[in-house]
Amino acid sequence: MMHLGVNIDHVATLRQARYATMLDSHNTEPSVLDAARAALAGGADSITLHVREDRRHMQDADARAVRREIPLPLNLEMGATEAMLEFALDLKPDFVCLVPERREEITTEGGLSVAGHEEQLRPLVAALQQNGSKVSMFIDPEEAQVRASAAIGAAMIELHTGRFANTLGAERAAETERLVAAAKLAHELGLEVHAGHGIQVANLAELNAVPHLTELNIGHTIISRAIFTGLTEAVREMKTAIETYKW
Repeated sequence: MMHLGVNIDHVATLRQARYATMLDSHNTEPSVLDAARAALAGGADSITLHVREDRRHMQDADARAVRREIPLPLNLEMGATEAMLEFALDLKPDFVCLVPERREEITTEGGLSVAGHEEQLRPLVAALQQNGSKVSMFIDPEEAQVRASAAIGAAMIELHTGRFANTLGAERAAETERLVAAAKLAHELGLEVHAGHGIQVANLAELNAVPHLTELNIGHTIISRAIFTGLTEAVREMKTAIETYKW
């Protein structure tokens, strides 16, 4: 069965747009914790949030509140740094997804370069997993990245679907084939396979071509839909949509 991880980062983005310098105000809204509660009510299987090193949206207190109050697995996205490792070891999320971070980007555009950085990443992965968090690598659908993820001891990969989502026609078909090949290889290597970035109801059916997916992590489109339907209903709609996945 396909699981739905709901990324609530952009609830924090909206809050920070007005209250970044006065988070202690009694007027501060919207509430990240209430967003997680709404996602739970809509049928989310896990909550995903990204605590960036520059704290541009999610704050440490947000992650701690969700971890403490929400009875769902927590998936922490984070950069592969010693400072973030220290935070994750204290937070003890159920899952950690290692992602690249570039200060100039608006959101994470592209996968982590695991291949060529195995020696840096291997001890970080080991420390997280020894602390009780299953570790995923957010990677582009490339053979070298899949093999390197397995080699450093990660339990899972999350395939970056941004290029798939942002192309059409022959390019979309080619990106789909890349995802298919990466998912097959990951499965052969014993890795659990997730996917995320740019996935919408409109392109979801095309992911039926990609085997072995067990979880989709979806954020922006759900938060966008929530403007019109409310967050609980937006999550419920996406949860229903992913039930058509055939593998």
